[in-house]
Amino acid sequence: MHIKNIVVIGSSGHGRVVADILSQMSGYRVAGFIDSFAEKGTIRFGHLSVLGGEQDLPALMAEHQITGGIVGIGDNWVRSQVAAKVQAVVPSFEFVNAIHPSAVISDTAHIGHGNVIAANAVINTNATLGHHCIINTAACIEHDNRMDDYSSVAPRVVTGGNVTIGAYTAISIGAVVKHGISIGEQSIIGAGAVVLKPVEAYSIWYGVPARKMGERKAGDKYL
Repeated sequence: MHIKNIVVIGSSGHGRVVADILSQMSGYRVAGFIDSFAEKGTIRFGHLSVLGGEQDLPALMAEHQITGGIVGIGDNWVRSQVAAKVQAVVPSFEFVNAIHPSAVISDTAHIGHGNVIAANAVINTNATLGHHCIINTAACIEHDNRMDDYSSVAPRVVTGGNVTIGAYTAISIGAVVKHGISIGEQSIIGAGAVVLKPVEAYSIWYGVPARKMGERKAGDKYL
């Protein structure tokens, strides 16, 4: 089997989780981390260190025969900005998926690139994931769901069937989303919320049952 050398972009907590997932996959060897905010040479996970920043990618890819990698940043908006920067610096950069061996993914699911699917996650029949999404530990994406680009579900989130999650939207730890609900783009669902009604774009919902508690703008911090 041909082994591809790849990098994880971002070396904080989520980035280290991503590196751990990739270390358990066949076909990839993680060369190290790319992080503009960490000192070069800093050890971040096991023997893996920070190789440099995004601007160093062309030289690093040639030196280490790197073909691509994945953005390991938890914040959806920041992840999109970094992915765009990487593509601008290296247009040929290949974004890979990090899929934990314990994840259960239907053969009929459709998965884009740059996604993180963590340990014990479930993605059921005819579900569709866009690009650069996060399905975190033990989360369940049920049948016929759609997650748009740069959306994320935190650990132990459960969705019913036919749920739509808009681009850049984040569903926090342990939230439950009722069958058939549509959640608009750039929205936040709070931890432990139970979503029984459609959620409009650019809004913040939490509680049991979940209610609208505010509005937000693209790029507003939530982590």
